[in-house]
Amino acid sequence: MAALDLLPRHIAITMDGNGRWAAARGLPRSAGHKAGLAPVRMCIEVCSQRGVEALTLFAFSSENWRRPADEVGSLMGLFIEALDREIDELHQKSVRMRFIGERRTLSVRLQARIAAAEARTAANGGLKLQVAMSYGGRWDIVQAAQKVARDCASGRLRAEDVNEEAFAAHLSLAGLPEADLLIRTGGEQRISNFLLWDLAYAELHFSPRLWPDFTLADLEDALAYFAGRERRFGRVAAPRAAAKA
Repeated sequence: MAALDLLPRHIAITMDGNGRWAAARGLPRSAGHKAGLAPVRMCIEVCSQRGVEALTLFAFSSENWRRPADEVGSLMGLFIEALDREIDELHQKSVRMRFIGERRTLSVRLQARIAAAEARTAANGGLKLQVAMSYGGRWDIVQAAQKVARDCASGRLRAEDVNEEAFAAHLSLAGLPEADLLIRTGGEQRISNFLLWDLAYAELHFSPRLWPDFTLADLEDALAYFAGRERRFGRVAAPRAAAKA
């Protein structure tokens, strides 16, 4: 188990492999997405118990709209079903829930469920849970740039005052610590347009496990990997103490 002072403040997870998990069992892809809810619950529970400040889950990317319409429709229905079933327990555990992404592309029904979940948990002081839906890292940077441009055009902000801090204040995860650890399951080793700004100095842990099979032991492996990393943020490593004779 990772020491408390070596835990990441903010964990981001790309939950990959649901479709392949289902295909390997001769099941429809929707069965893999449903099976993937169990590790989601486990990660939320562990992060809440251990004092991780924030958890951001990549649930549906802006590129996922290119998938077959029946799969997308099934996923959207699953999101509504999961929200209706899980929100009471999340609220009881003091989880604050937010959704990031271009929600205007979502159905009116799903937008309403999202708004209700956010409003209900807004005052909670526990784990900050972000679910990325219809989200892309490039979209996030572009929409932040548009907001900065509007602020400059209106006179609220001078161009010469635009720095990293001012820009980051317009991103979807403004107000949260940057992601310390990215976990990606399914064996792929790429970021795939997820939190491009916020992952600048994250440690990257790639697991071969398909998401529905991701267990507590796998999460412990990722936390142990993080605890063993020397995070220099561009600085020179501190010299090691000389061994005693």
